[in-house]
Amino acid sequence: MLPLLWVTILGWSSGAIVNYLADVLPRTRTFSSPVCGRCGSEKSWVSLFWPTKCDQCQRRGTIRTWGVFVAGVGASFVLWFFPPDRLGYYLGLMWLVYFGLVVVIDLEWRLILHPVSLVGGVMALVQGIFLHGWGKTLLGGGFGFLVMLVFYLLGMLFIKGFSRIRGEESDQVALGFGDVNLAGVIGLLLGWPGVVAGLIIAILLGGIVSGLYLLVKIINGQYTAFEALPYGPFLVLSAVYLLYIT
Repeated sequence: MLPLLWVTILGWSSGAIVNYLADVLPRTRTFSSPVCGRCGSEKSWVSLFWPTKCDQCQRRGTIRTWGVFVAGVGASFVLWFFPPDRLGYYLGLMWLVYFGLVVVIDLEWRLILHPVSLVGGVMALVQGIFLHGWGKTLLGGGFGFLVMLVFYLLGMLFIKGFSRIRGEESDQVALGFGDVNLAGVIGLLLGWPGVVAGLIIAILLGGIVSGLYLLVKIINGQYTAFEALPYGPFLVLSAVYLLYIT
């Protein structure tokens, strides 16, 4: 009974960490007091572990807030009973917290913050050296970063060229530089040659989901040029698949 209680506490706490950082970092770039995920007004520290009613908007929490708590507990139990061979329970949960934070912020703000990438890079470097050694870890990180940097630059050139042809200015980007940094982090974590599979899976997932999304938009008559989906979740999904399932 005690281990299950401990697993529940760790899972709920993991969700609290993701919710807190996803609410404050994009708004303040600092570890400020908790804020309402809906309106951004300051809340008490009690709300970190149990969402209290916001004085400003009178909401107790967003769907995302509760979803992250539930996902944290669920992930904790899955990892407890089926720990990944290369990470184990505790490291597996730690990386899911990091990946969850990246995904939530990217979906809500279309951002992958540089400080988040920097912390992830340090974590991935240490973890990668333990898993693969110095050489394969650094090669994987460099390869992931450079490949995504090429895609980033090609995306910028494509949008600028297409904008000139259409005679319309656009500030949209196919990939953000945060995606480039994230690919480097995941490259360090997966090492060489694992990063190759990670990028291929992410590209395939991104292409399939983006194609379906644009098709639905076209059918509904809501298509707009240069509309792009956040790419971070696809990189995260590929890394999770390779680290936790294969």
